[in-house]
Amino acid sequence: MTDIEKGWGAGPSARYETLAAPFRPLFARIAAGAVERENERRLPFEEIGWLKQAGFGAVRVAAEDGGAGASLPELFALLIELSEADSNLTQALRAHFGFTEDVLSSRNDEHRRRWTARIAAGDIVGNAWSEVGDARQRAFSTRVEKNGHGWKLNGAKFYTTGSLFAEWIDVGASAEDDVSVGVIVARSAPGVAVIDDWDGFGQIGTASGTATFTDVGIAEDQIVADNDRFRYGQAFFQLVHLATLAGIGRAAATDLAARVAARTRHYTNGAGPRSSQDPQVLQVVGRIRASAYAAGAIVLKAAEALQRAYEARLTGDEEAERAATGIADIEAAEAQTVVTDLILEATTLVFDALGASATRKDAALDRYWRNARTLSSHNPRIYKHRIIGDYAVNGTPHPDQWRIGRVA
Repeated sequence: MTDIEKGWGAGPSARYETLAAPFRPLFARIAAGAVERENERRLPFEEIGWLKQAGFGAVRVAAEDGGAGASLPELFALLIELSEADSNLTQALRAHFGFTEDVLSSRNDEHRRRWTARIAAGDIVGNAWSEVGDARQRAFSTRVEKNGHGWKLNGAKFYTTGSLFAEWIDVGASAEDDVSVGVIVARSAPGVAVIDDWDGFGQIGTASGTATFTDVGIAEDQIVADNDRFRYGQAFFQLVHLATLAGIGRAAATDLAARVAARTRHYTNGAGPRSSQDPQVLQVVGRIRASAYAAGAIVLKAAEALQRAYEARLTGDEEAERAATGIADIEAAEAQTVVTDLILEATTLVFDALGASATRKDAALDRYWRNARTLSSHNPRIYKHRIIGDYAVNGTPHPDQWRIGRVA
C-alpha cells in the first residue's frame, strides 16, 4: 500500500513510489519485530544487515556509481518510513547518512571516489564525536598525533550511535594546535573498542554508548579537515531527528487506530457502545494522526531547503552555498520547534484513547514517547525560538554547528 493510499500524502517526487517499493517489504519485516526487540533489548544487527544488502545505505549515491540517486527529500521520506517501522534503526544510521552526504559533496575527488565506492558496496559508517566528563567546548580531548611511524589516535567517546553496527567510524579529534579534524577508522582496527553501555530510557536499540581508541594507527588519507566538510551538516543531522520523530508519530497513530478498532471493553460513562464508535475516542485518534501527518509534511518541506543547499555547494559558489545553508539552518530550526511539540503531545495522548491495559510492558506503547523524548533532547529546542526570532527581526544567521562542554 502506498503512502497516498494510507492517507500520508504523496511522496516528494513522481518516482518516489518506485524508489520506495523495494524497501517497503524490509520495513514491514523490521516493524514486525520492533516490540520484541524493545522488550528484550536486542540490538538490530540482523535488521541493519537486511538494509545493507538491499542498498539502503547507498540510496543517495548516484545510480551510475551503484546507488539509487535519491534526492534529499526522497531520502527523508524513506527515513520517515523506516522510522515508522523502528526509530532505532534510523538513528543508528544517522551518522552514516551524514558521512555519505559529506562524501557526495566533497571537493576532494580521490576521497569522494574512494568512499563512494565503499558506500555503494554496502559499508556503513558510525559516529564518535561527542565527549562527556571534562570535555571542552573548543577542542576535543581525543587526539590524533604524528610520530615517527605515522599518526596515532587516542581518546574516548560517548553517544557513538551506530558505530557498533558499522565497518568504519568517523571520529572527531584534535590535531596540532587543537585544530579539529575528522578521523575515519576501521571499527576492526587494533586499539578500537565499542561497547553498548547506553543507559538512556529511550532509543535503547541504537547502541549509543562508549568507543575508545588506544594507539590506533592512522594513515594520512584517513584524516579530513573539519572546516572542509559539508556546511549544511547542522541542518541535515537535525532533520534526521525530525524525520525519525515523524515516523514515530505515524507508528503511534497506526498502532492506536488498530487497538481502538479491536477493543471490546469500554466504560459505562463512554460516549458510545465501544471504543470504535465513541466520538471522543475517535477524536483523540484523529488528533494524533493529524499531528503525524503535519510532522511528515513539515520535514519534507525543510528537506527541500537542504536540497537547495546541496546543489549550491556543487556549484562551487561560496556565497551561494553560505546563503542556502543559512536558510536551511533556519528552516530546520523552525521545523524542530513544531515537530517536537506535535509528536511529544501525540505520543502522550495515545493513552487517553485506551484503558489501563495499554500501560502493560508487553504492549511497549511507552516506547513511542520515550523514543520521542530522547530524540527531542539532543539539540535543545529551548534556544530555537530565540534564534528564529533573532533571524526574523535582526537578520542574525543561525549559529554554526554547536558543541557541548565546559568553557575554558
